Amino acid sequence: MPSQLSRIVITGVGLTAPNGNNLSEFRQALLQNKSGIKHKDIRHMGKVAAGFCNFDETKHQSRKARRRGTRVGATSIYCANESLLDSNIELSMVDKSKIGIYLGITEHGNVETENEVHLLYQNDLNTSFWSHHHNPRTVSNNPAGEVSLNLKITGPAYTIGAACAAGNMGLIHACQMLRLHEVDIALAGGVSESTETFGIFAAFGAQGALGEHSNPELATRPLDIDRSGIVVSEGGAIFTLERLEDALKRNAKIYGEIIGYHVNSDASDFVLPNSERQKQCINATLKKAHLEADDIDIVNLHATGTVQGDIQECQAVRETFNLNPGSNTHINFTKGLIGHAMGAAGALELAGNLPSFEDNFVHPTGYLNHIDEKCVLKNLVGKTKVQKEVDTILNNSFGMLGINSSLIVQKYRK
Repeated sequence: MPSQLSRIVITGVGLTAPNGNNLSEFRQALLQNKSGIKHKDIRHMGKVAAGFCNFDETKHQSRKARRRGTRVGATSIYCANESLLDSNIELSMVDKSKIGIYLGITEHGNVETENEVHLLYQNDLNTSFWSHHHNPRTVSNNPAGEVSLNLKITGPAYTIGAACAAGNMGLIHACQMLRLHEVDIALAGGVSESTETFGIFAAFGAQGALGEHSNPELATRPLDIDRSGIVVSEGGAIFTLERLEDALKRNAKIYGEIIGYHVNSDASDFVLPNSERQKQCINATLKKAHLEADDIDIVNLHATGTVQGDIQECQAVRETFNLNPGSNTHINFTKGLIGHAMGAAGALELAGNLPSFEDNFVHPTGYLNHIDEKCVLKNLVGKTKVQKEVDTILNNSFGMLGINSSLIVQKYRK
C-alpha cells in the first residue's frame, strides 16, 4: 500500500445523451443551446416530454446479445467501449482481472418487470410468457455485468445505487479502488434507462413534479419561475480512470484530475432536500481538495427543475461561494438541455464541462427566461456561453432519500 494517495486522472470518455453520442457532439450541443427533449407516447401515460438517446446499440455487441440483454446494458456497453477506445487502452495488453467496472444507477429492473407484466396481461395471465431471461436482466448488477461479459473483464464489476447522485458515486468509488490498488484501470460513471418505464413518469406525475409543456424543449426549465418539474431522460457516461503514474507511462491524454469528493446524507426527508447538508457536502469536498470556494471556476448545479429542489440547492451554493460581480466562480447546469438522466445525470454533467479545460468556455443552461427570485445566483451562465480560463470544476449531484455528492476535477498540472 502506497504511503500517500495516488493522483487519479480521467483518460477516456464514452457517452450517449439525448443531444449527442460522443463528447464532441454533446459539448457542441451544450455550447449551442441545443436541446435533446422531445415528445413521445409512453404506455399508460400518453404523450410526455422526455430525453431519448439515439446510439447504435449493436456497434459493440451482436444482435443476439442485445436481445438477451437490456437497454441499460446496451447503453453501458456502448459507453464503456467508446471510453476505452478514447483512452487508447488496448485490452489485449493489460491484465483484465485488474480492471474494475463501477456504474452508478438510480433503479434497475423496472423496465423488464413492467414489460413482462404487460405481456402477461396481454396473454390471459399465462406465466409461460414470462421470459427465462428475466432474472439476469433485472438483478441490480446487470449494467456492470453486461459490460464485463462484453469486454471479458474479470475484475470487480458492480453497480452502485445512489439515486440521482449515482453518476458521481461511480467515479468516487473508482477513485477509492484505484488508490487501494485493488484495480489498475477503472471504467466508472453512471447509466440510466428510465425513459423505458412508465412508472417513473406516473410517480413524478402523482407528485405534481413532472415537467410538461406544449413545446417539449420548454418542459425542463430549472430555476425558471415557470418550471413545472422534472423531465425524465436516459443516457450514460463512463470514464476511464487511471493512477497518474500509469497514465504518464503510456503517454495518455489526460482530460483532468479528480482532486476532491465527499458524500453525506440529509437524514431528514424521503424527497425534500436539505440545503444545510448540501452545503456541508460542498464544503467538505473543497476541504479535501485543499481549495477555497473562490478557487472554483465552474459549479455545475444538480438543478432538477423542481421548486424546492432548485431553491434549496441555490441557497447552499449562494451561502458557500462568494458570488459577487467580480467572482471567479461561474454557475451552470445541464438538465435544461437534456432533462434529468437520473443515475447518469452527474456523470453526463461532468462530461459536458470537462472540455472547458481546453476551449475555455462555460456552457449555458438552456431555457432560463424568467429566473425564480429565490434561485438568483450571480455569475449564472444563461443563454450565452461565457469565455474564461477554467482550471477547476465542482459537480453537484443530489438524490432521493437525502444522498448528496460533490466532486471536483482540476485541469491537469504536472
